[in-house]
Amino acid sequence: MDNPNASPKSVHLLDDLESIRQLLGDDTLQPPLLTETVEGSDQIPMLFEQIDEPVVTPPPPPPAPPKVEPKVEARPDPIAKRQEALLHLDVELRAAAQLIMQDVIDDFAPHIENEIKRRLDVRMEWLLSQYPE
Repeated sequence: MDNPNASPKSVHLLDDLESIRQLLGDDTLQPPLLTETVEGSDQIPMLFEQIDEPVVTPPPPPPAPPKVEPKVEARPDPIAKRQEALLHLDVELRAAAQLIMQDVIDDFAPHIENEIKRRLDVRMEWLLSQYPE
C-alpha cells in the first residue's frame, strides 16, 4: 500500500487479504520470520547444516553386456536385383512354354500318329508291290 507503483488489482487483493486476516482474529499475530521455525512442523535442514544420517549410495549397476551391433545389410545392387528378376522371369517363361508345348503335343499327337500310320501303310504297300511272290 506504500508502493505507488502497485497496480489497483494488487492493492485491492492486499486489502481483501487483510480483511480476511482480521475476520479470522489473527490481527495480533505476525507472520514468522524466515529464520524462525513454525511449531509442529518438521524441520528441514539448512544447506550449511551437516546431516548425521549415513548417505546410502545405490549399488553400482551391473555391467552392461557387450554391445552387439546389428548387421547392416547393404542395399541390394539395382543391377543385381534386376538380373535376379530377369532370371526368375526366364524360369517362369520357360516353364509356361513347356506347358504350352505339352498341350499342343497332347492336342496334335493323335493326328500325327494317324498320319504316320497312313504313310507307313502306303510305303509298305509300295514295298510289297516291288517284290513279286
